Amino acid sequence: MTPEQFLEFARVLPEPLLLVSGEGQLLATNQPVADMLGLRRQELRGKMLIELVTQSADDVVKYLQACSSSRAMVIGSLTLRKNDGQTLICRSQGAVIQPWSPESSSLILLRLENRTLASSNFVLLNQKIDELAKEVQRRKQAEEALWKANQELEIRVEERTTALQETLNELQLTQTQLIQAEKMSSLGQMVAGIAHEINNPVSFIYGNLHHAYKYTHDLLKLVQIYQQLCPNTPLEIQQELEEIDLDFLIQDLTKLFQSMTVGTERIQEIVKSLRNFSRLDEAELKTVDIHEGIDSALMILEHRLQARHEYPEIKVIKKYSQLPNVTCYPGQLNQVFMNILANAIDALEALAVNSQTTDNQKLTNNNPQIQIKTEVINEKWIAVSIADNGLGIDEQVHSKVFDPFFTTKTVGKGTGLGLSVSYQIIVEKHGGQLSCFSFPGKGAEFVIKIPVN
Repeated sequence: MTPEQFLEFARVLPEPLLLVSGEGQLLATNQPVADMLGLRRQELRGKMLIELVTQSADDVVKYLQACSSSRAMVIGSLTLRKNDGQTLICRSQGAVIQPWSPESSSLILLRLENRTLASSNFVLLNQKIDELAKEVQRRKQAEEALWKANQELEIRVEERTTALQETLNELQLTQTQLIQAEKMSSLGQMVAGIAHEINNPVSFIYGNLHHAYKYTHDLLKLVQIYQQLCPNTPLEIQQELEEIDLDFLIQDLTKLFQSMTVGTERIQEIVKSLRNFSRLDEAELKTVDIHEGIDSALMILEHRLQARHEYPEIKVIKKYSQLPNVTCYPGQLNQVFMNILANAIDALEALAVNSQTTDNQKLTNNNPQIQIKTEVINEKWIAVSIADNGLGIDEQVHSKVFDPFFTTKTVGKGTGLGLSVSYQIIVEKHGGQLSCFSFPGKGAEFVIKIPVN
C-alpha cells in the first residue's frame, strides 16, 4: 500500500493512524494524529518517529523490527511529545502492510490510542489481577505457617490457592482475549469502511453499463440502417470505415462490454465477501449460510494462497454439500475459519521452507493443498472439515494444540491464542465440537461440528 492509498481510506477513519517505514520515517498520517499532537499534518511530513516520542532510538527500532517480522498485530506503548511540551502516553498497535524484502523496506501501519481513554474493562481486569495475585501470595504464606499445625487445613489452603491461581490464569487469558477481540473488531470496522467506499462507485459503473451498451447498440443499428439505405457512400466515409474496421469494432465492442460487466460483478463479489467478513463485531445470533463465511475468509487470505517467492501456489479444493442455514454468531465463526485456514497456510509454507531432497517430499511440496468439506451429519448437526497436506503434528504437540498461549511458531509470529479462541467459540459459544486429527508427515485435519440451531 502506498502512502497515497493509505490516505485515501484513512480519511474516513476516526482513529489516529500513521504509516511509517521500517526505519521509522513518517510516510503518511491522518488528521486525528495531528490533532493528538497539536500540529498540522504538513509539519509531520518527512519526520522520523523518534522525533515525536520520548523513548530511546533503540527501543523504537526494536519495536518497529518486531512489527516488521510479525504477521500479527504487535502491541506496544509510545509516549508522544505534544506541541505544547506535554507528553501523552499511548498504546500502539503495529502491523505490516508490505512485507520486508531485500528490494524494499517494510511499510508499517501504527494505530495509536490514548491510554487514559482505554476501556474500563481493562482497568478493572488489571485491578482484579493485582488483588488476586496478592491474595495468592497471602494464601501461600498462610499455608507455610499452618502446615505444622494442621494437615487438613494445609490441604484446604492448598486447594484454595490452586483455585485462585486458576482464576488468575483465566483472568490473564480473558485480558489477552479482550485485546484480541478489540484488534479483530478494529479490523472488521476498517474492512467495512473500505468495502463501503468501493461499493458506491462500482455500483454506479455497473448500473450505467447497461445503458451505455444500449445506447451504443442503438447508434450501431443506426449506422447499419444508413449503410443499407445509402450503399454508395462518399470516398472519404469509405476510407474512414476501412481505417476503423467497422465490422471488427462492432464485434469487439460487444465483447468489451461483456468483459466490463464481468469485471464489475467480480468487484461486487469481493465487496460482498469483505462485508461478510466485517461481521466480526456482531454479537447477536443470526441465521446464515456457512459457506459464505468460509468463502469470505478465503477471499481475505487469497494473497497468501498465490505463488510468491519460494512458496508455490496453494490449491483450495471445495467439497461443499447442501447445508441448511445455521443459527450462530457469524462473526465469531468467521474468526474460527480464518484462524484454522491461516494455520493450514502456515503449515504448507513451513513445508516449502523445510522440504528435503527426497522425491516424495518434493512432490508434496510442489502440490500444496487445502481441502474444505462440509456435510450434514443429521437434521440437527452439520460438520466442516479443513485439511492440509503439510508437515502434520507430532504427538507431543497434538495434545496441546488447543491450550492457551501454546505455539510452535517463532517469537512475533504467533500468540498461541488462535486455536484456543476457536475452541472456546465452537464449544462454549455454540455447544459444538472442535477436533484435530494429524500424523507427522501426513498433514492435519480440523473438524468442526456445530448444531443447526
